[in-house]
Amino acid sequence: MSHATAASVADGRGGPPPGVATPGGMPPSVSPLRWLALGLAAVCIFSSYYESDAIGPIADLLGRQRGFTQSQIGDLTAVISLPNIPLALINGLLIDRFGPARVTLWAALIGFIGAVLTAVGSPYELMWLGRFIFGMSEGAIFISLVAGVALWFSRGGIALAMALFLSLARVGSFSLDTSPSWARSLYDSGWQPPLWLGAGITCLGLVAAVVFFLIDSKRVPPGLRSPAAVQKIKWSQIWRFDLSYWYILGLHVLYAAVFFPFRQTYAIEYLQHAKGLTLQQAGNVNSGVFAAAVFATPVFGLLADRVGHRALLLTMGTLLLPVTFAILGLTDLSPWISTVLMGVSWSLVPAIIWPATTLLVAPQRLGAALGMITLLQNVGLWSSNRCAGWLADKAGAGPAHPEGYATMLVFFGAVSLVALTSVVLLWLRERGPNGHGLEIARAAAAAA
Repeated sequence: MSHATAASVADGRGGPPPGVATPGGMPPSVSPLRWLALGLAAVCIFSSYYESDAIGPIADLLGRQRGFTQSQIGDLTAVISLPNIPLALINGLLIDRFGPARVTLWAALIGFIGAVLTAVGSPYELMWLGRFIFGMSEGAIFISLVAGVALWFSRGGIALAMALFLSLARVGSFSLDTSPSWARSLYDSGWQPPLWLGAGITCLGLVAAVVFFLIDSKRVPPGLRSPAAVQKIKWSQIWRFDLSYWYILGLHVLYAAVFFPFRQTYAIEYLQHAKGLTLQQAGNVNSGVFAAAVFATPVFGLLADRVGHRALLLTMGTLLLPVTFAILGLTDLSPWISTVLMGVSWSLVPAIIWPATTLLVAPQRLGAALGMITLLQNVGLWSSNRCAGWLADKAGAGPAHPEGYATMLVFFGAVSLVALTSVVLLWLRERGPNGHGLEIARAAAAAA
């Protein structure tokens, strides 16, 4: 990966990647290939997000047609986090060692294998194994693509580039949630055909990863690569990150532990059982979160580049999470109200949190930093999915007892309040003398 100045390395702060030459003598931030690279990265993450969420729309089918319990259904989503607990940090160090494009290709191939095994899906243990193998890909491919996009775009434009990248990820989630409508015939045929569709989409992502790998060689010609780019990373460096990094890591972990388990695994089923919606209606309501993010995420990314105040914007976006669960659990308001609030939150927080993280860490340590985030994030995702499923089972949640979902909503609301505490601490630190420029607008940051 690209290297920061000696001063940046010393204090662990991120800086703009140096102008590594590309064909034609242009730095990667102005290379015309950067838009192709961004598009390919977006296709890769689209396919990963589609398959990652695949259990949610068929949760009710798995319960009715295969007799799965809430805990078993929750575990099919939780299990994709398990391999990333031991592997996430290793994946980050592999990115620093071999480059984002190579790791993306490896991850996409593993993900395709996992999706195929999931679609075969019988017995339960084979489906679980398929999800486990896919999880090995899901954690690695996201951080490798984040690191890859960061290398192609300058510090000043990284928020907009990352927001556009994330928008296609949201299209993946949106497409999955609306698939009971546009692929209704597959769902009418049972639980298995929708999973084969997901396997086909992961194959598309694998093709994009191959092309991404091929054009990455044009970003830095072999003769211009620095020998330092493949040096070994010391594990001790991981613990020397600045306090702001650990605050934003807390937000990464806790926000994901609320959003993904609820929206991926339980939201559609909850809307069916507690709000009386059909599968198609519930899928459309849940998809509204991702539909909003497709268009709003780039807007928030551009806003962060233009006006700064990234930590403040993260605080505002996180605040919407506990409000959302309060409305769902304590009122009879239309489910679309919660969808709008969570959609704004989901547009705002990811649009800013990932590029903000790249500004807190020196480029040559970015893989390790993202790996640490992914490791702890997957601990949170696995624990949250399992805990929510256990609470729902204990309370007897289901179509005959929709009130049983209340304890699950309280759990998600409580975790979101802890996430809010973490981001408030980040905001307070970034306003002081130890800040890293998260509150500064793009022009000032680019000149730093």
